[in-house]
Amino acid sequence: MNVILCHTTADFDTLGAAVGLTRLQPGSRVVLTGGCHPAVRDFLALHRDEYALIERRAVNLEQIRSIAVVDTQKRDRVGKASQWLDLPDLLEVVVYDHHPDGEGDIPATRTQVEPVGATTTLIAEQLQQEGIQLTPSEATVMALGIHVDTGSLTYEGATARDAIALAWLMEQGASLRLIADYVEPGLSPQLQELLTEALDNLQRATTCGYTVSWVLLKTPDYVPGLSTLATRLLDLGESDALLLAAAYPVGDGGEERFTVIGRSRIEGTNLNELFHPLGGGGHSQAASVTLRGVDTQATLDRLVSQLKDQIPQPLTARELMSSPVQTIRPDTTIEQAQRILLRYGHSGLSVVNSEDQLVGIVSRRDIDLALHHGFSHAPVKGYMTNNLKTITPDTSLPEIESIMVTYDIGRLPVLQDGQLVGMVTRTDVLRQLHQGRGNGGYVTDDERKNPLPNSRLSIPNAHQTLTDILRDRLAPPLWEFLTRASQQAEQRGWHLYLVGGGVRDLLLANPHETLMLSDIDLVVDGFHRSADVGAGVELAKALQQTYPNARLEVHGQFQTAALLWHNDPVLDSLWVDIATARTEFYPYPAANPEVEASSIRQDLYRRDFTINALAMRLTPPRAGELLDFFGGMLDLRSRQIRVLHANSFIEDPTRIYRAVRFAVRLGFQIEPQTEGYIRYALESGIYERSLSENSKAPALQTRLKAELKYILQAPYWKPALQLLADLGALRCLHPTLELDEPLWKQVRLLDRCLRRFDPQKTLDHWQMRLEILIAYLAGEYRAKVAINLQLPTDSIERLEQLDRDRADVVKFLPECHRPSQIVVLLRRYELPTLILIAVKNSRLIRRLIWRYLTIWANIQPILNGNDLKVLGYKPGREFKPMLDRLLAATLDGEIRDRADAEKFLAEYYPL
Repeated sequence: MNVILCHTTADFDTLGAAVGLTRLQPGSRVVLTGGCHPAVRDFLALHRDEYALIERRAVNLEQIRSIAVVDTQKRDRVGKASQWLDLPDLLEVVVYDHHPDGEGDIPATRTQVEPVGATTTLIAEQLQQEGIQLTPSEATVMALGIHVDTGSLTYEGATARDAIALAWLMEQGASLRLIADYVEPGLSPQLQELLTEALDNLQRATTCGYTVSWVLLKTPDYVPGLSTLATRLLDLGESDALLLAAAYPVGDGGEERFTVIGRSRIEGTNLNELFHPLGGGGHSQAASVTLRGVDTQATLDRLVSQLKDQIPQPLTARELMSSPVQTIRPDTTIEQAQRILLRYGHSGLSVVNSEDQLVGIVSRRDIDLALHHGFSHAPVKGYMTNNLKTITPDTSLPEIESIMVTYDIGRLPVLQDGQLVGMVTRTDVLRQLHQGRGNGGYVTDDERKNPLPNSRLSIPNAHQTLTDILRDRLAPPLWEFLTRASQQAEQRGWHLYLVGGGVRDLLLANPHETLMLSDIDLVVDGFHRSADVGAGVELAKALQQTYPNARLEVHGQFQTAALLWHNDPVLDSLWVDIATARTEFYPYPAANPEVEASSIRQDLYRRDFTINALAMRLTPPRAGELLDFFGGMLDLRSRQIRVLHANSFIEDPTRIYRAVRFAVRLGFQIEPQTEGYIRYALESGIYERSLSENSKAPALQTRLKAELKYILQAPYWKPALQLLADLGALRCLHPTLELDEPLWKQVRLLDRCLRRFDPQKTLDHWQMRLEILIAYLAGEYRAKVAINLQLPTDSIERLEQLDRDRADVVKFLPECHRPSQIVVLLRRYELPTLILIAVKNSRLIRRLIWRYLTIWANIQPILNGNDLKVLGYKPGREFKPMLDRLLAATLDGEIRDRADAEKFLAEYYPL
């Protein structure tokens, strides 16, 4: 006999999972081990006979062969049935649960504990995989299990897997009418009385801007349904977190049983961790504990205090604000202001007087209206708002939110000592409130506990931060360097961030391997307190004092500095770029950007793709926080390359090549809309116009060459080249270049030739691959493209001469009937030229060049100059033609050994 045990006070999740399990284990029976939630009790009063239920007292213990426990991992949660787990003839004990942070004590032979919103989801997935069809009644109770435990997919622990499982159950005929009846059941008369009492006695406290409430109820006996009461009380009490405690006597000895039910909406709190030391548990936002023989009031007070301690300090304007703020003077014209908005992408501009004191704000809407009415030359002081609400750097997030809601303000200037130091926007606030970044960690609880299928991201557990992972993963010297860099930045009042590829690779790396970073990008924010030279440069100079072996390079134009080590015994060949947070503007497509200091958000926005626009904060007090303004984590999970803005490829065509490089290297897909932007940019003709209209277009010249080098020297160069061709991106080299079948054949032949004739890689193989692409163009374009890409002089000359050299070889090579003639013809050409000629010609020509390179070019005369002197010949100009004739005769088979060579000399060059 197979039995399935539900936990005591059974809810719909344990019942739904158990019912579904009876279909996976035909013949098994469900045991309700001790009471039900009131809604479950009412449901079973009508539907009990539709499920394979059996009372605990009716079970024949001698017949039990396997036990499955659903929705718990603890023995005491299955009541008296826990004794069955020790039966001697048990063949299997299986546990199904969805609380991965829980610690179980059931002696299971097999467990399935996964981070989903409901245990029922795990069973529904198996049923779907095995193609088992359910009855509407079975589908209904399972759907109820998911609805109730996920708050109809609104609780933080709900996952996409729960939604998919629920959709499948609806396809199986789950009754929406019945679900509606039981998902939001009304309170029983007893619970209604307790609700009134609880509201009258509810205690509240405000901590870090959040309202924490608690109440202790004394009841004559056990009251079912307190969890529903807690949920209702949380709403009616307008609380952010609630502890509902109930105490009632048990037995005749006067001992009390004490139950505490917790509910929390505060990001960063974890009720499971709060109750776990006392033997309770649940989710981070919903959990409970039951105790005996404790001081109820003291215990509740201690739990309230511990819950308050869990609440993170709220963010302040200093951490939310963008800085520096783009400002204009009151006499700036509307037209000038509109151009500034276009350049920086802002929704408004701050207006300051000659003392740099804030006097007003003009919004994009104000400017648009002024332009609409023909006032483009009017000063902004006539349109700006001067009745301003301002905040300080220490204003908390809840206060900022309250001001914005009360006064319907979308931008709040941050003033310090009367000076404008930053700006907090409505977008900054919404991101913190709704993307789970308010807890100082870098992922929400849902992201941590519910990774998407096939995700291999390095997600920290409940006791980790991204800082922990970085410290554990990096080599100690590298971690020490980052620690020192953050300390130097903190001393100067700056924020320091690890940005871009380092963060991306950390999240994608195998958690069991050491992450080797040879190229690190750091960004300094908070520059308004920095030296004139720029915070990034100043920090790099300070670090060089600690690391004198590093070479310092400063690029003032871009406000960056670099520390470089070469074969260092500790840091090897490490390259660290340190920049001041900056924004950029492209004066025309494919130009080098113009950059200026800005905020970390603007710095990340200027980057290419969402997965490269991630930043990890290294400095306290929020060290380990991940900045993800643009959905980079979701794209890492979805394994896709998504560009940050629609004009990205118009401004910089090298981003097309970077998109391909990252997609192929990481095994990602280019997101469909991003692919559309790529194709539009390529088909628009903007690159050709930019080259013709501007003297310099670095993104189509030096920077494009650098990206080509990255791709063509990588192990994945073939699929990357094919993807570039599929997108039509080779037209960045020249509008006529396409990777058709003849060119693809030449590319593959080139690869064979390079592997065969240059195994030591004396040639730049990536450059040869680029040359074969350029060589496919019409002759008049080749040198121009090579010069545009700034290829070496010999490469340019080779491509310029290729048609003439090829024509000579094609004309004369078939007329060479002896190997010596072939050698005389072909030794005039360098190896790269011969390879290009070979892959671009017929099989006959190719075969002869192949034989030349593999056989004939390696044959030497049997005798050399010293041998001639020993034979009595006088050194002079005659030696070269003598040796050449000896070689020719050897190549043609007329000379096979030394005797033949001496005989040959005696005949043609007698002494």
